Amino acid sequence: MFALTPPVVYVIFLLFFVCSTCGQLYLSLRQSKVILAHRNQIPPAFADSISLTEHQKAADYTLAKQRFARYQILFQAVLLWIFTLGGGLNVLSGIAQLWVHHGILQGVVLIGLFALVNMILGWPLAWYRCFRLEARFGFNHMTLKTFITDQIKGILLAVIIGFPLLYIILAIMQFMLASNHLNHFWWLAVWLVWVIFSLLLMWAFPKWIAPLFNKFIPLSDKELRVRIEQLLQRTGFHSNGIFIMDGSKRSGHGNAYFTGLGRHKRIVFFDTLLKDMSPAQIEAILAHELGHFAHKHVFKQMLLTFVLGLITLAVLAWLLPQPAFYWGLGVHQMSDAMAILLFFMVLPVFTFPFSILSSVMSRKNEFEADRFAARHAHASDLIQALTKLYRTNASSLVTDKWYSRFYDSHPGAHERIAALQHLQATKHD
Repeated sequence: MFALTPPVVYVIFLLFFVCSTCGQLYLSLRQSKVILAHRNQIPPAFADSISLTEHQKAADYTLAKQRFARYQILFQAVLLWIFTLGGGLNVLSGIAQLWVHHGILQGVVLIGLFALVNMILGWPLAWYRCFRLEARFGFNHMTLKTFITDQIKGILLAVIIGFPLLYIILAIMQFMLASNHLNHFWWLAVWLVWVIFSLLLMWAFPKWIAPLFNKFIPLSDKELRVRIEQLLQRTGFHSNGIFIMDGSKRSGHGNAYFTGLGRHKRIVFFDTLLKDMSPAQIEAILAHELGHFAHKHVFKQMLLTFVLGLITLAVLAWLLPQPAFYWGLGVHQMSDAMAILLFFMVLPVFTFPFSILSSVMSRKNEFEADRFAARHAHASDLIQALTKLYRTNASSLVTDKWYSRFYDSHPGAHERIAALQHLQATKHD
């Protein structure tokens, strides 16, 4: 097996670190340039449905988000450097050793300390995004009390759910790595635990976790409920209920989503979405979401995530016993917990170039879901609904092609509406 050396690890990391950071900044600047160039001109396809004032608001909102994103990119880059080559992980490791002497628990505390410090350091940016950027454009509805409460709930959930999971994973690693027969297969056992945990979390989220942050009430509009139930019957979809979420408690943005597994799936509409849409438009949006299930996008995405997780853990298993992996990244102590923490901290630097593949696949899925919606509802209703969403969410109608290829999970407004108009014309023919 190929053995790494600290200088090789350092050079490889430095190369990917610089390319990833500069690449993200470059794409953001490209996006801002395109938005600014088209700020005073509405795309012809939307000239009759979106005013110049609304278009300019979307442009200014997008420009503000891009400026903020560049600060985030630089902030995350500096943090990564401080924690790795700057010795930050060594400091956290020393603190964990002072506090706890039990090996496995010490590893859990180390990862928990990193998560807590990283969260606290990120609070100022999170506060600015919510109470300055989003508020400036009229989207923030969150109070400071809700913001703080959400942070506290997040920490408690991480402790209640995350700590036991980490302990189990580290215990498995310690036991299997100490065995002459099982030491090469620990990553398979960890992967299996992670898969089971992920599925349980998906099952538990709608009933036990989501209600901690939002209120969910059954849909009371009888006309809309009948319309939705008829759509579900036509498409053969089974749901455990249709719920309205108080999204307006935090934001003015509208959305809808499915959650849960099997027959425990729930349909959730933001209250901000319902107030702007007609029943026919809501039906079209729901038909689009049902298209993802009809084409098994959710299952395929979940399967792909599990496969990539398996590959990722296999790479970690190769790096874990190599001292160069730690020393080349500025870490002085080798341990199972440190390997997990260090590996997943630097992983985004190496995976950024491949994000384009995920975006391409996601946009393909969105087109398929739109075609499904056009068959089981009306393409014109979906066009109107999307146009309203672009308007109310201040979504940009233009985008840089390379920025879109890397970041956009949905097709651009122009190409998406054009595809739906083509489907509408074909259906009429």
